[in-house]
Amino acid sequence: MFVHGIGGLRDEDADRRAWLEALAAGAREAQLADEISALTQGWLADVTFADYSGLFGRRGAQGGPAGELDEEEVPFLAELLDAMLEELAEQFPAETGPQDARVIRDARFQLDAAVEGRQAQGPGETGRRLVGVTTTMLRLPGLRQAAQWMNGRAVLLQLAQVGRYLERRGKKASLGAAVRARVLDGLDPERPLVVVSHSLGTVVAYEALHEYEGEVSLWVTLGSPLALGAVVLDRLVPSPARCPENVASWLNYWDRDDIVVGRPRLADWIRPSDSGVKAVTARVDSRGLWTHTATKYLEHGSVARPVIEALRP
Repeated sequence: MFVHGIGGLRDEDADRRAWLEALAAGAREAQLADEISALTQGWLADVTFADYSGLFGRRGAQGGPAGELDEEEVPFLAELLDAMLEELAEQFPAETGPQDARVIRDARFQLDAAVEGRQAQGPGETGRRLVGVTTTMLRLPGLRQAAQWMNGRAVLLQLAQVGRYLERRGKKASLGAAVRARVLDGLDPERPLVVVSHSLGTVVAYEALHEYEGEVSLWVTLGSPLALGAVVLDRLVPSPARCPENVASWLNYWDRDDIVVGRPRLADWIRPSDSGVKAVTARVDSRGLWTHTATKYLEHGSVARPVIEALRP
C-alpha cells in the first residue's frame, strides 16, 4: 500500500502507476531486474494507492486559491517553520555552507519578526509574513528552481495540511479519523501487508497502523516529518510516540535537501515497540530537482531493494 503526502488532488491510478514505475527504476538500480515485470504487471503484489487528498478540499492544493491562510492555522505553521529551520541550521552550518546559512538566518529573522509582532498585526498579516519566510527558504539547494512548489504561498498552503490533519479539537477534529478510515478501507488483516508512506502520509500511516489489526511485514517512511520537533511529535496519537506493535520492520529514509523531514532524530525520538522494533534510518542523496517527492525516493536502489525483498513469496 502506498500512502501519499501533502499536495493537491490526486489521480489515484496515475499516481499508483508513477510510484510503481519509480519503484521499478529503484529495483533496476538495485540489480533486481527479474522482479520489475512482476512488480509493474501486478504479479508480485496487489498494489493499493490510498488516496485521501479529496478530504482536504481545495485548501492546500498547489496553486490553489489565492485567499489568505486560515488564521487558526497560523500558530501551527509558525511552529512548524521554526522546527524546519532548526533542522536546516544543523544541516547547513555556516562553516560548511556560508551561503545556505545566510538564507536560513534570513528566514529565521523573518519568522521571529512575524511571531513577535503577531499581536500588533492586522488580520492576515502574520500569514503573509510566513509566506515571506517560505519564499526565502526556497532559495536553499534542492528547492531552488524546484517546480514541485511554484512559490512560498504554495509551500505554506501545503504545509497547512499537516496541521489540519493533526487538529484534535473543534470542527476539524473529524478530518484525521476520516483520512485514516480512507487509508485502511478495503485492507484484509488476514493478508500480509507492506506499507510505503511519504511526507504527511507517514504521520497518517503511524496513527492508522496503530489502529490496524493485521500484521505489517515492512513499513517504509520517506521524507517523514514524524520527528520534526514537538510541533508534530507531541501531537501524535498514541503518545509518547512508539513503533506500532504490528510492524515487523521499519525503515526510514531522508534526503539532505528535503525540508520536510526530521532527519536522523526519528530513530532516537520514537520509542521501539514492545517487541523491540524501531525505525532504522538511512540518508539518500537524490539527483536533480523535486527532492521532496515519493518517486524521487523510490528511484533509489537502497529504498527499492527492501520493499522488493519484503514482497517476495
